Amino acid sequence: MLAAMPPTPPPTPEPGEARIRDRGDACPGALRLHPADDGRLARLRLPAGRLTAPQAEVLAHAAETLGDGRISITSRGNAELRGLPEDCGAELASLLAGAGLLPSPTHERVRNIVASPGAGLDGLGHADVQLWARELDGALCAEPRAASLSGRFLFLLDDGRGDVAGLGGDVSLIAGQDGSVQLRLGWAHLPGRSPGGRVFRLAAADAVRAALAAALAFLDAAEAAGNGAWRPHELPDGHEPDWAGALARAGITAEPVPVPPLPASRPPAPGPLGDRALHVLAPLGRLTATQLRALADEADELRLTPWRGVVAVTDPARLPALESYGLITRPDAPGTGVTACTGRPGCAKSLADVRTDALAAPPGPLPVHFSGCERRCGHPHGTWIGVLATGDDSYLVDGVPTPRTSLTAAVAAARAQPTHTR
Repeated sequence: MLAAMPPTPPPTPEPGEARIRDRGDACPGALRLHPADDGRLARLRLPAGRLTAPQAEVLAHAAETLGDGRISITSRGNAELRGLPEDCGAELASLLAGAGLLPSPTHERVRNIVASPGAGLDGLGHADVQLWARELDGALCAEPRAASLSGRFLFLLDDGRGDVAGLGGDVSLIAGQDGSVQLRLGWAHLPGRSPGGRVFRLAAADAVRAALAAALAFLDAAEAAGNGAWRPHELPDGHEPDWAGALARAGITAEPVPVPPLPASRPPAPGPLGDRALHVLAPLGRLTATQLRALADEADELRLTPWRGVVAVTDPARLPALESYGLITRPDAPGTGVTACTGRPGCAKSLADVRTDALAAPPGPLPVHFSGCERRCGHPHGTWIGVLATGDDSYLVDGVPTPRTSLTAAVAAARAQPTHTR
């Protein structure tokens, strides 16, 4: 049996029923702190994962002085601080705003933009979508209506290599080799599961304006539907956004095209990224303040990645210096491809200290994610090994009951399966 978790499909209502959202989403932000067993949690949106060196220093300082001394990297390349005191909101906001990390308090939770981290650095891809990400961030913050987007609404900007195209975006821009852009809207990559999934071809010069127009068209449809939809796949039948009309009204020439296959490539391995950057992974997706400072000392710009790593724009010869800080710098290093949710004691829902158990995970080609409960928070996209706690000393390894004493062997057998692409 091939040990792999299927991609998580978008939630769908029963036939003939519409999902009803009777409240706004509860996603934490930098200004909306979330209570957890280990203190408050803040999630800071970083469009395209970008941090300047001075901003990284501020984030490290906030983690040390207000939190537990660590920075978690999310599956959208954002940053989380944990262990925060209940009364630190104003101080944290002041620190972040002073570093330019809160350009719009009203829009801070909707700045969900994932872009190919290697764009413009390694000679791959067809456009520098990192530049698109900065432009889109500015456009979102300047549009008052965009503040009504859910904190879960996701923009994906893929430079054509296919590294982030399959991460479940609501509005996706995929650069083409001929200078065109593929605009994918709704869950167009999952035919039959999404009302309103559409694909358009347009000029690269119109990419950012098209993404914003599409997001506003979704808001129009959600308001008309009245079901509180957070994302396009939650809209009921008969309430497809007027994607084509919104693009036309924005003065954008867009050609509707049949839904093509998504481009797909594996995330970059830890190590040099071209001759201008390097890629490292954070052990279990968490950086210490010291590790973040070490990265900032070596680079003018950092890009947090959806794979719980960091692309540092610097001479790749600096890689050995970073390995000495405990960062994962080689594809065969222990901890490569291993992630875990918060687990106990930080999360009340967790049934085990999954992070401690994940540290013993053996190497293998397939990613593996340790989850403390059925929610499987923070799991990777695509194909992955699922390790689910069912009690203090028991797990399911891809559905197979496994005692904790046999966990390492079971995970080793699962990770040894050959990789494949869905």
